[in-house]
Amino acid sequence: MLLRQIQYFQAVVEHKSFTEAADACHISQSAISQQIKALEEELGFDLLVRKNRSFELTVAGEYFYEHSSSILRQVNRLVAESRKIAFEEKATLRLAYLKNYGGHEFQTAIAQFAKKYPNVDIQIFAGTHEELYERLIGEQADLVLNDQRRAFSDIYNNLILTEQKCFIEVPTSSFMSSLDKITVEELNDSTCILVTSPGQEETDKEFYRDILGFKGQYLISYSLEEGRMLMLAGKGYLPIEGNFDQMPSDIITRVPLYRKDRQAYRRYCAFWAQDNSGYYVEEFAEILESQFHKEND
Repeated sequence: MLLRQIQYFQAVVEHKSFTEAADACHISQSAISQQIKALEEELGFDLLVRKNRSFELTVAGEYFYEHSSSILRQVNRLVAESRKIAFEEKATLRLAYLKNYGGHEFQTAIAQFAKKYPNVDIQIFAGTHEELYERLIGEQADLVLNDQRRAFSDIYNNLILTEQKCFIEVPTSSFMSSLDKITVEELNDSTCILVTSPGQEETDKEFYRDILGFKGQYLISYSLEEGRMLMLAGKGYLPIEGNFDQMPSDIITRVPLYRKDRQAYRRYCAFWAQDNSGYYVEEFAEILESQFHKEND
């Protein structure tokens, strides 16, 4: 009954009226008023200050309203996910990953998840950091693999997967391929091949220039594969991160990228909304985390 009472309380606050809330919930005004009173007695404090035909929320009531909204969304998603599992209904899992991440953990996790849950429709999107961020906050992705550029938010699950050292890829024929390491500062006179998306060019340039310190010229690429082709053609160097499959040593060399006296690194995380922790989202996150642990071990 407590859950139903919370739903009634939510309706009263949202409609700003006991009468309209009662109509929306298909019960009488006296019944909804009694249920709110019973909820207050159960909680041991007042949620509302009643003033004739109007009311105001108490400070505790405002807090309870804000946080119970999230709880109800989680319950609704829990029921929906459980129903899909019980009746083997077609479920959808929307995943997104950073398009210039060179590791294979995400792909392996998808393969394992698809084998374990063949009835789940997996939708996949590759994008820049900002595109993944917009998809996450716009509820267009259930889980994203992204680098950390912002402080963690407590409305999301922020699962740290790995901290990866950074490299640049250059043709083996390039003079840079013989170097043990190279600093960001030493690349100022060279062209950086930037893997991004249409409309995100300036945002990513700003991040690479102002935060990571790449001060030279930029050549835009819209996929990692295209970026490698441009690099092999001698158009510039390709910054890359992640655990990598073995590349042909006779055509591509990876050189450790340093900032002053330390190798640069990036932190990668899985992000998903706290109120969207459905069964399949949690399962994929667990599988993905296990892949990174294998690589780190």
